[in-house]
Amino acid sequence: MIKSDKTVEKIFQIEIVETLSNIIEISAENEQEALLKAQDMYKKEEVILYADDCIDTKFNIL
Repeated sequence: MIKSDKTVEKIFQIEIVETLSNIIEISAENEQEALLKAQDMYKKEEVILYADDCIDTKFNIL
């Protein structure tokens, strides 16, 4: 038998997930209104999260 030192490399899919976080202050009558205002501001790009706002990075093998 002939011995081979070669290993076969495989292709792997790795998912990289970053979590960005920032705290903003919203004036509103209640929590639901505050959430809706924050979501609207985010959609209108009035609130933008940057790389400095990264609080966690995870690597998942798929």
